[in-house]
Amino acid sequence: MKVSSTTRRALLKSLTFMSAIVMMPKLVLAAWPKKAFEDDSVEAAITELYGTASEPSDQVTLKAPDIAENGAVVPISVTTDLPNVESISIYVEQNPNPLAATFELSKSSLADVSTRIKMGTTSNVIAAVKSGDKVYTVSREVKVTIGGCGG
Repeated sequence: MKVSSTTRRALLKSLTFMSAIVMMPKLVLAAWPKKAFEDDSVEAAITELYGTASEPSDQVTLKAPDIAENGAVVPISVTTDLPNVESISIYVEQNPNPLAATFELSKSSLADVSTRIKMGTTSNVIAAVKSGDKVYTVSREVKVTIGGCGG
């Protein structure tokens, strides 16, 4: 059986990638804050993730629907003009595990994230932004309708 150069290249690329995973797992696989995702209160999750308490701020913008007709896919976006933003996290106060998402940003990134989260019931959604040594938050209530019928 003759092996083509295309097949050989594909095999070499696969082996190179696999060796990178084995040799440098911290560079290839991102660590995740398991304890923060397991905490059962927003305050505990923020403290676990950032190591400090938060303070409310009007410099963080949280966009979320007033009413979510499907709690399984609630669109959320968070933006801020704060300088040196390192991280943005989204929490759902009434979920069993409030931390819904966290985003680590590079210095060249815009502090603007969007995602879809799952909400079990009507609750406050909290966005936390880490900028420098401080954590700033903003909150908004999102009503989740049962069965998606708007009532």
